[in-house]
Amino acid sequence: MKLSLYIAKRYLFAKKSRNAINIISAVSVAGVSVGTMALIIILSVFNGLETLVRSIFNTSDPDIKITATVGKSFVPDSARLNLLSAVNGISCYSLCIEENALLRYGERQFIATIKGVDDNYLMVTGIDSSMWDGEFILRSEQGRPYAIPGIGIANSLGLRINFITPLDIFVPRKSGDSNLNPENAFIRRFIFPSGIYQVEQEFDSRYVFIPLDFARELLENDNGVSSIEIKFKEGTDEIRVQKDVRNIFGKGFLVQNKYEQQEIFYKVMKSERLAIFFILTFILIIASFNIIGSLTMLIIEKERDIEILKSLGADNNLIRKIFIFEGWLISIIGAVSGVVLGFIICWIQQTYGLVRLQSDSLLLDAYPVIMKLKDFIIVW
Repeated sequence: MKLSLYIAKRYLFAKKSRNAINIISAVSVAGVSVGTMALIIILSVFNGLETLVRSIFNTSDPDIKITATVGKSFVPDSARLNLLSAVNGISCYSLCIEENALLRYGERQFIATIKGVDDNYLMVTGIDSSMWDGEFILRSEQGRPYAIPGIGIANSLGLRINFITPLDIFVPRKSGDSNLNPENAFIRRFIFPSGIYQVEQEFDSRYVFIPLDFARELLENDNGVSSIEIKFKEGTDEIRVQKDVRNIFGKGFLVQNKYEQQEIFYKVMKSERLAIFFILTFILIIASFNIIGSLTMLIIEKERDIEILKSLGADNNLIRKIFIFEGWLISIIGAVSGVVLGFIICWIQQTYGLVRLQSDSLLLDAYPVIMKLKDFIIVW
């Protein structure tokens, strides 16, 4: 084995009589190297994007969200809420109600979703850490209600927190006869903004947060909620708590964890990651066929050397190992160089952020990259 490996190294690094063999060998190494490097970079970028998305969803999504399977809202009874508070592992919960509404600010209009939340909402989510301007304040010390729109809604309406113009909210009236006067078909309330948040483009262009009691009055829904959103304690067994909550509310309610709230998005992201991985792996396999071409030409060139080795007592097995080892050496050199190059490029992107994002709606300026040991092991 040592002899065949030694001869394989001599053949690989020695100068060939035909320059084409040197070129094909170099192309083979480069093909494996580029393919390996691309796999490392792509997997690391997906790791960074997944972490970024999770951090965004952690800001806006609760640990558990309870909604009714039928209808937009439900009335939570006190018995279930008491049982919910007694579940080991639950830190707090927030009652929320949401509905589509027409917003008007000056001469501009925008259709958004108003979300009424109680005072516990900031303990359930981290939305107050993503304020673009102002503060997340639902009520003043005097009890005046405030609204907190997203940056997408604010830009569409030309709204800022220091302006004296109030934000008008219109929702369809659920009671009364409005046939004689169309203006009576809507309930209108005005409210001033206390802050503007920025989380993610779609979320920022959808939700306006308002106090729960203000939303209930606006929607003519005294006791109903659209969802109950729950925050876990540190170190909680999330699966167990989710099971306990399902047992409390029964089959008429949907109890979703963070993954289930964004299940479609995570499945699409996972599918894209697998698809790109298999495509690049296929390209890497095709690039490896250059190794076969290089070995074939080398065998043709070394026919005389093979005859000399046979005359010295070498059998076919030894000669076969020489060229197998040379193929392995080409693959190893290409793979090692690709891993090293991939690591260097990812480190440069992590440190200096040379490749920039072209969107103003995201919180990061550069593509996020996170290297994981398991990706290097898989590629290797």
